[in-house]
Amino acid sequence: MSDQTPAGAIARQGHTELDLELSARDRAILGDLASRVAELAARPVEDAKRDLWYRHNALEATRPVIFCDPENGWNEIIRPADLACEGELARSWEMRLRKEIWWGEVMRDDRVIEPVFDVAHVYTESDWGMQETRIGGQDGGSYTWDAPLKDYADLDRLRFPRITVDAAATERSLALAEEAVGHALTVRLKTVWWWTLGMTWTLINLRGLTQVMLDMSDHPDELHRLMAFLRDGHLARLDYLESEGLLSLNNDGTYVGSGGFGWTHELPQADHQGRVRTMDMWGFAESQETVHVSPRMFAEFVFPYQEPLLARFGLNCYGCCEPLDKRWHIVERFPRLRRISVSAWADPAAMAELLGDRYIYSYKPTPADLAMPSFDAERIRAGLREVMRITRDCRLEVIMKDNHTIGNDPSRVVNWVRIAREEAERLT
Repeated sequence: MSDQTPAGAIARQGHTELDLELSARDRAILGDLASRVAELAARPVEDAKRDLWYRHNALEATRPVIFCDPENGWNEIIRPADLACEGELARSWEMRLRKEIWWGEVMRDDRVIEPVFDVAHVYTESDWGMQETRIGGQDGGSYTWDAPLKDYADLDRLRFPRITVDAAATERSLALAEEAVGHALTVRLKTVWWWTLGMTWTLINLRGLTQVMLDMSDHPDELHRLMAFLRDGHLARLDYLESEGLLSLNNDGTYVGSGGFGWTHELPQADHQGRVRTMDMWGFAESQETVHVSPRMFAEFVFPYQEPLLARFGLNCYGCCEPLDKRWHIVERFPRLRRISVSAWADPAAMAELLGDRYIYSYKPTPADLAMPSFDAERIRAGLREVMRITRDCRLEVIMKDNHTIGNDPSRVVNWVRIAREEAERLT
C-alpha cells in the first residue's frame, strides 16, 4: 500500500525552538570533533588545494581537479550507530563534522577542509499557492506525485512564495554553535538559499512532467504564461534576499553549480561594500527535466526565462545530468558562463571541442561505478584515462556525485579518488 504525503503549504528550514538544545555531553563531543577539523584545516596541503581551485576557476592550466561527494552513500560511511551524540541538532552537526574529518583523513580528494562552521537561518517559506502531493518516497526511495495545476484556468491561484526568518531561533542556533565549536572553528551565519534557479523542477511539480511535454504543443501560450510567472517569482525572491541582507558570498569553499567550489578572486565585484548582491555571487541553473525536449523547444520555453535570472550573477554555472552537446549553441548565450556540466550522457569529445579552454569542463562520471555488485578498478581507470586524454586541452574537473548507494563499501569511494588522482597526476 503506497504512502500518500502532502508536502504542505509551509516548508520550515532549520530546527524548531524545541530542537535548539545541546546537552553538556553533546557539546563536549562536538567540541572534540571541531578540534580535529581545525587541525586538518591547518595543514599546508589545504592551502595547496585552495590555490589549485583558484587557478582552475580562473581558467589557468592545471592538472584535473578531483572531488567526490558520496551523497546518499554517506549513510553507508557514517552510519547512525556511529554517531555518539543524542540530541537531534547535535547529531546533525556531528554528521557534518565527521564528514569533514573523513574527507580530510580518509577520502583525500581536492576538497579544502576549512576552519569554519556555517549555521543557516531558521526560516519558513510558503509555496506557490499550490503544492504537489507526493506518493511514496520513504527512506529516500522513488516516488510519484499528484500535480496540482490541472487546468490553466487556475493560473490566477498561484502566488509568489514568501520567506519569513525566525530571528530568535537563528540567534539561538548561532549561540549554541559558538558554545560547542567556537573555540576551534569560526562560526558563520551563512544560508544557501537555492541549489538551482532552473525553474523546470518547480514547473513539473506544479503541472506534471508528461503534461508539460504535451503543453509545448497543445498549450504553448499558457505554458509561456506559467514560465513567466515562475521567472518573476524567482526574481522577486532574489530581490528580497538581496534587500534584506540575507545573501552570503560563495567565492570560497561553497559548493557551486552541480559540481566544484566557488574559490575565485573575480568575486565580489570591485564596488562591493559589504552587503552581498547577486552580482557578487556565482549563479546556477539547469533543466534536467527537459532532457528529451528538442533544442528548438528548449530555446522557446526554457532559455528566455532562465536568462534574466542568470543575468543577475557575476559568474555562472550551467547544467547537471542533462547532456548539453545538442543544445550548447543555445546554452552558450547565457551571460558570464564559467562552469559547464558534462554528464555521463553527453558526448565527451564533442563537449571538449565546444568548451576548449574557455570554460570549466565539469565532468560527471556515472555514479553506477560505485554501486555495481563489484568495484571494477581497471574499467574505471580506463574510462577516466580516456576522458582525460580527450580533454587534455580543457580545464577539467572530475566530480563524482549523485550516489544513491556505494554498495555498503566505503573503500570504493577511497579507491575511486585514489585512481582519479593517479590518473590526474599522470598529466603533470
